[in-house]
Amino acid sequence: MNTAALNATSPAPSPHLSGLRSWFVLGLLLLCFGGLTGRAVYLQGLNQAFLQAKGEARYARSLDITATRGVIVDRNNDLLAISTPVESVAATPAYASDVMTASQQKKLAKVLQMEPAELQRKLADTGQFVYLKRQLAPEQAANVVELDIPGVFLQREFRRVYPAGEELAHVIGFTNIDDKGQEALELALDDSLRGKPGTRRVLKDRKGHIVEDIEDVRAPQHGARVTLTIDAKIQHLAFRELKKAIAEHRAKAGGIVVLDAQTGDVLAMASFPTYDPNQRAVVDPSRTRNRTVTDLFEPGSTLKPFTVATALEQGVVTPATIIDTAAGQLTIGKATIHDAHPSGALSVAQVIQKSSNVGSAKVALRLPPEKMWQLFNSVGFGTMPQSGFPGEVAGRLRAHASWKPIEQATMSYGHGISVSLLQLARAYTIFATDGELKAPALIKRDYATPAKRVISVETAQAVRKMLEMAVQTGGTAPRAQVPGYRVAGKTGTAHKLEGRGYAANRYISSFVGFAPVSNPRIVVAVMVDEPGAGQYYGGLVAAPVFSEGTGGALRLMGVAHDAPVEKIVLPAAPVIKEEV
Repeated sequence: MNTAALNATSPAPSPHLSGLRSWFVLGLLLLCFGGLTGRAVYLQGLNQAFLQAKGEARYARSLDITATRGVIVDRNNDLLAISTPVESVAATPAYASDVMTASQQKKLAKVLQMEPAELQRKLADTGQFVYLKRQLAPEQAANVVELDIPGVFLQREFRRVYPAGEELAHVIGFTNIDDKGQEALELALDDSLRGKPGTRRVLKDRKGHIVEDIEDVRAPQHGARVTLTIDAKIQHLAFRELKKAIAEHRAKAGGIVVLDAQTGDVLAMASFPTYDPNQRAVVDPSRTRNRTVTDLFEPGSTLKPFTVATALEQGVVTPATIIDTAAGQLTIGKATIHDAHPSGALSVAQVIQKSSNVGSAKVALRLPPEKMWQLFNSVGFGTMPQSGFPGEVAGRLRAHASWKPIEQATMSYGHGISVSLLQLARAYTIFATDGELKAPALIKRDYATPAKRVISVETAQAVRKMLEMAVQTGGTAPRAQVPGYRVAGKTGTAHKLEGRGYAANRYISSFVGFAPVSNPRIVVAVMVDEPGAGQYYGGLVAAPVFSEGTGGALRLMGVAHDAPVEKIVLPAAPVIKEEV
């Protein structure tokens, strides 16, 4: 059967069926259109937040607004630490790695002075943000901008700068690359200095460029301004003289502390060896220690005034009481105490002036051990100075119940006890303030800290006269004198501990004093660790540092003279030796 015959015999389509099909197709189209309309209404009207979140997830970003770290200034508002803006290079890795060509990557690595492999590793990061290079030089940052690489952009940061450099390194410390405190006061005060960062919402284009600010979500809270008690000019003088002495005597280390005698404020505090906090990428950790508060040493003869003060308070001696030092030897049990120069009969005042170990031991043995311990403890030995400086130590002062006679005798001249230089300087404030102990402070206060009375006014003034005798002809420290000012103080020359005994040829040379005697304004403590140029007596090594530093400080403070201003002529006789 052919096709024509088949078509001739097939029935024609029903008009009714054809109409149903049309309505069915139309209904199906209307149903799909209605579904799409309903979906659009749902998404655009009822679930708008969802769509907006999805869109913002692709183009919107939350960026940190860096809080500026607070500045640190000295008591005269001279800048000691300040943050300056710098540019860092960052990227959106997922986007940058896709669109960056090999040529662009090579150029970027060259500008950033990075190995291409290192740059590639950072761009392989799966996060939305990665630093490529931190804190660039301005010309480097400009070269990065010129490359105009999609997904690579500059990020504003801050770098800490320290105008005083190595002079105040041990007091101020430094921050790391994230601007977090790492040492000294930068560490101790980090929470208040750092502040709190803010955030803002922005829109970015496909190249990672910011095209619109949406909103400030949270404003940054900038760090607090910190004012120290330090005087940068006095600090410069103190550091200079300490550094000079360390070099001259080829010493291992040293430290100096200058206190305001009337308030306890720390005017200067320097340690050596030091470092430059502006070059913290190459800082040697062994140089970051502030030896004036963290290192302990046996103070030697600088402790004798406290022994005598105890005896005066207890009424067992007067300044004129004669102590027979005989041939400069005193045997207690199996041990013998020696004087570096035998002096025979000495008054108590001369025991301090000539620094007699035998005389000091004999004075101490007249005292009940608990009375000596009580005064030593009351001036801060064996307790924290509470200066607020991180790492400060309490030192060592053993309980008096365990003292043997030989231990009480040697402790009277600074053996068997350990202190920090800050503790020693603080303790001497009782002789500069008529018997009151001042609390040391590094942060400037708007109020006066109550002083603690330790000894009577009469005792303090009596010891002050003895300490003035020690720096005059016939004393151990004529080189501590300052033209134009009366000064008072005490030398120390102590053998260093070595194992269970004392080293034969290793010393700590020290001097602690105050000026002017008529109305003390500053207390200065100097310590030189292991002088190695032949001289090691405190009167030859540490006293000159005191003289230069004290004279300069008093002149800067505008303190009136209380002595002739002509140049001091030192005695022709050799220096009086002391050694414990």
